[in-house]
Amino acid sequence: MAKPIKKDVRQVETTGHSWDGIEEYNNPLPRWWVWVFYATIVWGIGYTIAYPAWPMITRATPGLLGASTRADVAAEIAAVDAANAAIKERLIAADLNAIGDDPELAAYAERAGAAVFRTNCTTCHGSGAAGFEGKGYPNLLDDDWLWGGTMEDIHLTITHGIRNTTDPDARYSQMPAFGTDGILDETQIAQVAEHVLAISGQQHDAAMATEGATIYAENCAACHGEQGEGDRTQGAPRLNDAIWLYGGSREKIIETVTRARFGVMPNWNTRLSEDEIRAVAFYVHGRGGGE
Repeated sequence: MAKPIKKDVRQVETTGHSWDGIEEYNNPLPRWWVWVFYATIVWGIGYTIAYPAWPMITRATPGLLGASTRADVAAEIAAVDAANAAIKERLIAADLNAIGDDPELAAYAERAGAAVFRTNCTTCHGSGAAGFEGKGYPNLLDDDWLWGGTMEDIHLTITHGIRNTTDPDARYSQMPAFGTDGILDETQIAQVAEHVLAISGQQHDAAMATEGATIYAENCAACHGEQGEGDRTQGAPRLNDAIWLYGGSREKIIETVTRARFGVMPNWNTRLSEDEIRAVAFYVHGRGGGE
């Protein structure tokens, strides 16, 4: 057993506790530290009384001073909206195609549209508006527009969306699931896939593509065009180029024909104001793919 430590009369008293012969000195805290500690307690209690602090069921205690960071932010937003009210009115009143002719209006629409795009659109279309190839999120930088790339078309698409169930004016079309619905068998689907590979300039089986041309004419040309040029009035994509919304490999084409695709875009007229829709339409149109 360890020998107890000899106490020195000059040392402070111990706490009286001993662990394996080890004793703890009872050194008091400096008085200035104790008073600072008490002051912080008093300050903390006062803060919870003066400012919003204690959570309740539906809100927090408001505090005697009535401070609110939410109200502060709302006031700042209101001040910015008031400052921009005049140019917003000009943006709403302007012809969509004439926005770019007014340097001041175009500069505002570009900045405002960029902010709206970064906040609401990048999740699907990417921060650079290039979309996500093979996943059904369109690239907004090229000239392959499912529903048209004019300012009016882009504005209409953003306003009402695509194939959603929340806006009666949403642009709508539906591709048949040729395999799942039993319209075509596996051999026919493989043949029409070879034809699509052929018209898009990819390696293909010539014999199967010849058979697939007849199947394509009977089942696909009404929407995608005789030469695969697509139809923007129906949202039917072009099939004779190298731009693919869901992938252009043999496997992906067969999957698309078999199960069909049904991409949905929300309508933004319930979440964005008209000036914001016009601004983001101008921004998207100016990325390089707008017509």
